[in-house]
Amino acid sequence: MAGRIEDYALIGDMQTAALVCQDGTVDWLCLPRFDSHAVFAGLLGTEEHGFWRLGPAHASDAEPPRASRRTYRGDSLILESEWDTPRGTVRVTDFMPPRDGAPQLIRIVEGVTGRVPMRSALRMRFSYGRVVPWVHRHEGRTVAVAGPDSVWFDTACETYGKGLTTYADFTVAPGDRIAFAISWEPSHKQPPALPEPEQALEATEEFWREWVEHCTYHGPYREAVVRSLITLKALTYAPTGGIVAAPTTSLPEHIGGVRNWDYRYTWLRDAAITLSSLLRTGYREEARAWREWLLRAVAGDPENLQIMYGIAGERELGEAELDWLPGYESSAPVRVGNGAAHQLQLDVYGEVTEALHLAHMTGLARNDYASLLQLKLIRYLEKHWDEPDEGIWEVRGPRRHFVHSKVMAWVAVDRTIKLIESGDADGPLEKWRELRDDIHRDVCERGYDKERNTFTQSYGSKELDASLLLIPQMGFLPPDDKRVIGTIEAIQRELSTPDGFILRYPTSGEEEGVDGLPGDEGAFLACSFWMADDLAMIGRVDEARKLFEKLLALRNDLGLLAEEWDPTLQRQVGNFPQAFSHVPLIDTALRLTASGAYGG
Repeated sequence: MAGRIEDYALIGDMQTAALVCQDGTVDWLCLPRFDSHAVFAGLLGTEEHGFWRLGPAHASDAEPPRASRRTYRGDSLILESEWDTPRGTVRVTDFMPPRDGAPQLIRIVEGVTGRVPMRSALRMRFSYGRVVPWVHRHEGRTVAVAGPDSVWFDTACETYGKGLTTYADFTVAPGDRIAFAISWEPSHKQPPALPEPEQALEATEEFWREWVEHCTYHGPYREAVVRSLITLKALTYAPTGGIVAAPTTSLPEHIGGVRNWDYRYTWLRDAAITLSSLLRTGYREEARAWREWLLRAVAGDPENLQIMYGIAGERELGEAELDWLPGYESSAPVRVGNGAAHQLQLDVYGEVTEALHLAHMTGLARNDYASLLQLKLIRYLEKHWDEPDEGIWEVRGPRRHFVHSKVMAWVAVDRTIKLIESGDADGPLEKWRELRDDIHRDVCERGYDKERNTFTQSYGSKELDASLLLIPQMGFLPPDDKRVIGTIEAIQRELSTPDGFILRYPTSGEEEGVDGLPGDEGAFLACSFWMADDLAMIGRVDEARKLFEKLLALRNDLGLLAEEWDPTLQRQVGNFPQAFSHVPLIDTALRLTASGAYGG
């Protein structure tokens, strides 16, 4: 059985990522890209679906000992786990070097004290655990081959096969360092080069050290901000600049439920807000690369903007169910691909335009096509802003006139007007000023409940929605507007969990709710950060700080957050780690630091 979601550590090479459990088991790894088939899919099934365990030998592999402590080495993505055993202490260092060739996962075992018996158990399964590869020796190396894939396993230890698993049993003493590595290569090509673990470790540490040096944030929450920035960098696909929402699929929003989605793609919304956080903390190169990715992804057809694309800009992300996988803690179905790719979500136009506006305002070199794209997006909104859509939460029920979508359409028009006013683009200024006013008036008249003094989820509805917290943050209304304050207070009353975190919107248990799905979900962490932002904006800074620090306490021991927090089970749920959680963490830290609203 897989560990709790928060039991996992992230390692990666900015093209794919692995999750390493506290017991030293790699339960998730897709090769060679984030969105490739998994080689280790035990996270969504059982050990029969692939894993790699490395740790102290134990009488029962079914109950391997958990590491006594673990940490990232400094500000890096190099994981160090230590076990204290009756026979001594051992350390395992796990990392994936930023690649210039074959993707590699390297694990170095180091004796600290005593003499500790160790075991490596490697079970490779291709196609998300469905295919058992042909494992054989080739010129002194172990290779697993199936179809287009080959994975090469290298170590100086003697290995043996048993039960369709490759084992190595060995003992380490103080000063011993024994390396293990796997490398992926297309099966029709020559074998990948032999790994050089110690050199790769040194280069990986240097890469992260140099990257973190560019961070311009030096406030009281630096540790949390830097760890979040490293996580966002790890979710960036280096060859193209695309940013995945998370490196996993089908980790459930409700344990045992059906809210299981594939997040290994680039959502324009998530990537745009990630870009804004990177820009505000000094990372302009990532912003430039994402802007280039965006222009390639939407080239030739900007009017039919998709809400998400593949990491290289692919448009077809057909959704399928993997019925041979039982799902994380029996949360089925397991899905790959995402059928929401072709939904209409009008807020995306605002998110993209806001990101391009911020890039322009922070001095990113002008790109004429980016300005042209922005103008084309507004011409589309001119004709379609008043249509119903599926909204920010990708509902699979009927389309509605979601208030947040209209607000973000207003943002798109507003930021484009600012671009024209700056002299960096030409457009029908007066016409679009009228459009901006029309959208604003429409939202305030049709999306606001005067009796309750709150904006609502959609026109004519009584439900609330945490996305309404973005109204003051986007500048749609000032923070001191009574309607803004009323909305914040209504969401606190109606969408808060007992421990003070924020739900996205009401769900209906076993009945289908507004999102067209049965079942409930946890508190959406991004929404809780938005609440902290809003509280700070309306002057309730002490309350904002306390909520923010409660949210920081939800991070796992390595500073990582999933998508949601289950207030009943008191554990993280949803895909992990989640960009849409780490981005608002950074934003709230910046806001609270600027306001001086921090303790200590």
